[in-house]
Amino acid sequence: MTDLSINELRRLDLTLLLVFLGLLRHRKAATVAEELGLTQSAISQALKRLREIFGDDLFLRRPHGMEPTATALALEAPVAQAVEALRGALGVARRFDPASAQGILRIAALDAEQAALIPALAARLCRTAPGLRLSVLPLGRAEAVGALSEGRADISLGFLWDAPDWIRSERLFDEGFLVAGRPDALPHAPVVDLDAYCAADHVLISPAGDLRGIVDRQLDALGRARRVVLGLPAFLPALAAVAASGALVTLPARIARAFGPGFGLVTAEPPLDVRRFPVSVFWHRRNDGDPQTLWLRRQIRECLHD
Repeated sequence: MTDLSINELRRLDLTLLLVFLGLLRHRKAATVAEELGLTQSAISQALKRLREIFGDDLFLRRPHGMEPTATALALEAPVAQAVEALRGALGVARRFDPASAQGILRIAALDAEQAALIPALAARLCRTAPGLRLSVLPLGRAEAVGALSEGRADISLGFLWDAPDWIRSERLFDEGFLVAGRPDALPHAPVVDLDAYCAADHVLISPAGDLRGIVDRQLDALGRARRVVLGLPAFLPALAAVAASGALVTLPARIARAFGPGFGLVTAEPPLDVRRFPVSVFWHRRNDGDPQTLWLRRQIRECLHD
C-alpha cells in the first residue's frame, strides 16, 4: 500500500473510519450496523469504498465472520489514533476550563461600561481564571462593531440602536441618568428644578468632546437651554472637574452613584425626561457556541450582582 494521495484522502470520511474500526472490533457487519445506526447495505457500501481507497480487500468473508487482512491489521493503530485525536480535538472545542485557560480576552467598551463593569470583571478573572489577561479597547458603536467583525474584540459592552444582523446581543440592564454636583450646587438634592438646572454651568461627557448632547436637544424642544462650559471624553475627569468648578454633570446613574461620593458630590434626578438606554453585551454570531465567549458573558452577568 502506497501513501494516499490528496484525492484519496478526500474520499475518506469519519463514518468510513468508524466502520473500519467497528469491523476490526466485532468482525460482523450486522453488529457494526446496529452499533452505528446504519443499514447493512450502508456497511457494505462503506467497505467497498474503503477497499477502493486502500487498494486492499481489508476484510475476507469467513464462516465465523469478517477476517482482517494484514493491511487492515497494520492500519488499525494509526486509524484508531486519528479517530481519538479528532474526538479529543472536538471535545476541547466544546469545553472551556477557566482555571487552566491561557490567553487574552479583548473587550470593546467606552468609559461608562469600563467604569461600571470592568473592575468587577477583572477581580473575577483574577479569582477564577488567573491565566487569562484582560485588554479593554476604548471603542463604542460603529468602531466596536468593526472590532467584532475583524476579530480584534471578543465582545463589546454598551449600546447600539441599529446593530447589523450578524451581531448577537444580550441585554444586561437599562440605564438612566442622574445629575451630580457639589452640595452647594445642588442644595435641594435629590431634587433640582428646571430653572436651577438651566442656570448652572455644565460639564458634558462625550467621546468626541462635543459641547451638545441629548439633554441639549431635549431642552431645545422645551424652548430652554443650558450652558456647557467643558466637554470631556471620560466620566471620572468630568466628576473631578465638577468637584473643582461647581458645575453640574448629567451622567449614567450607575456611574454617578458609584463614583460621585468619592468626589464629594451629591446627586439629583434630572428635571427633564432623559431617554433611558439599554446596556448590552455584543458578540459576533460566529461565536454563538464558543465556550469561552459563553463563559465570559456569564461572568459579566454575574458582575452585576457583586
